[in-house]
Amino acid sequence: MTTVKELPVQDYFTSGHTACPGCGGAMVARIAMKVFGPNTVVYHPASCMLIFSSTYPNNAFKVPFLHVLFENSAVCAAGIKRALNRLGKSDVNVVAFAGDGGTADIGLQALSGAAERNEDIIYIMYDNEAYMNTGIQRSSSTPFGAWTTTTPVGSVHAGKVEFKKDVPRIMMAHDVPYVATASIAYPTDFIKKLEKAKAKKGFRYLQVLAPCPTGWKAESSKMVELARMAVETGIWTLMEYEDGKYTVNRTPKFSPVQDYLKAQGRFKHLTPEDIKKIQDWVKSKWEKDKALEQVYK
Repeated sequence: MTTVKELPVQDYFTSGHTACPGCGGAMVARIAMKVFGPNTVVYHPASCMLIFSSTYPNNAFKVPFLHVLFENSAVCAAGIKRALNRLGKSDVNVVAFAGDGGTADIGLQALSGAAERNEDIIYIMYDNEAYMNTGIQRSSSTPFGAWTTTTPVGSVHAGKVEFKKDVPRIMMAHDVPYVATASIAYPTDFIKKLEKAKAKKGFRYLQVLAPCPTGWKAESSKMVELARMAVETGIWTLMEYEDGKYTVNRTPKFSPVQDYLKAQGRFKHLTPEDIKKIQDWVKSKWEKDKALEQVYK
């Protein structure tokens, strides 16, 4: 397994892009491209990453790069892979990077179709938990209680009232070769999972927690710390589903969720009752996570 120090010096997602300081999505792309290397084709839908990486005439990806429509990531990546196979270039990595809006919502139909067909692609959702590029609207990946412009805090609403959609479990239901979650705060775990995905054939899905300083209303310098707190509170599970076996990769410390929530402006309105509801949800989620290890063993 490659460590952070052993990653190549060469960047295939380069500096000079226009991401916000501390952007989790930019960290995801840089680490992933060091693992995938030059023999890679990248696809992007509409997203923050498209805008900050590929503002014409410049592009931060130093590999072939394509962009079509918001909802088409998985099907376009599948088409690219099939075309490369016809050209005798079956060894090329085809990677789609998409946000949570373009994955959990508008892109879910194409994602499910590609998974059901077991298309030979790698799909990475960088999960910043809202439609950040278009002004911080809620997605189905936005957590309970979070402020967004479409889940405002006022007399009627007090943030999002639904809990986060579990897309990894939806992908597991397709019985694909590989599903994993990762966090920018645990790069060694992320690198290991990227290497596994690269080595496998068929449909591979990774979902990476990628904090957004603008949408999460927190200091840019705190993004990695917040990503770590999400794991240690149990809010974000590090797991993988590999060839039918489910594994929890890290048992958290189960720090109080309020430490994580109060560090972000998007949660500053939460009441003690709201925080207790989230703490109870974490307990329930972990009971289900551990039960899955027995179901898929």
